Amino acid sequence: MKPCDQNILKAIELSRAMIRLADQGDADREDTGCGILYGVLRDSAYKILKLAEEEKRRHRAKGWWPEHCPMPERFKADFQVRDNQPSEEKKEEGL
Repeated sequence: MKPCDQNILKAIELSRAMIRLADQGDADREDTGCGILYGVLRDSAYKILKLAEEEKRRHRAKGWWPEHCPMPERFKADFQVRDNQPSEEKKEEGL
């Protein structure tokens, strides 16, 4: 895998981690200032995710992206690979 593709994967995983943090922070917050912070974090994460996914699509179209592209082992320690799933509490609340 090319270094540029590895960086795109890292950006995707970073954005997912940002979304998880925003969800957790929102669930734990005690005032509106924190709500604003986590809202900005979430919005930024989705923008980054959209850009990274689009760049990944462009790389695939150019034939640069391996079809079966698992995350390299050296990145797995830095980022947990998970889909953005709502927490159990949010599922129960219907959010």
